[in-house]
Amino acid sequence: MKLQKIYCALLVSDLAAAESWYSKLLGRGPDYRPMKTLVQWDLSTGGGLQLFTEKEFAAHGALFIVVGDIATERRRLRDLGIALGDDNQGDYSTLAQLRDPDGNLITLASPPSPYPTA
Repeated sequence: MKLQKIYCALLVSDLAAAESWYSKLLGRGPDYRPMKTLVQWDLSTGGGLQLFTEKEFAAHGALFIVVGDIATERRRLRDLGIALGDDNQGDYSTLAQLRDPDGNLITLASPPSPYPTA
């Protein structure tokens, strides 16, 4: 397999509401609207986010985002009315979580420290 790009796809119950919320979270609107039931962000050279309307299965997804600085993102999100949970120190990174309006879990993480070599 020659991988070119990976998208995290989350199912939402109301696409317009989810698009508005994720536009705040990501700091900009989507890059594409390929179908009336799908919006898409290209977030890096190798990955992105898709939101699909699927009321029956909404709220069962997860998104993991590595950010430059969690404290900066916490302040930015707070100013937008989005509450980020407490910091949790992991073995290699600091994590903080929140849920979108449908209940999908979003984890923000600081850049990971180098993994120990064996």
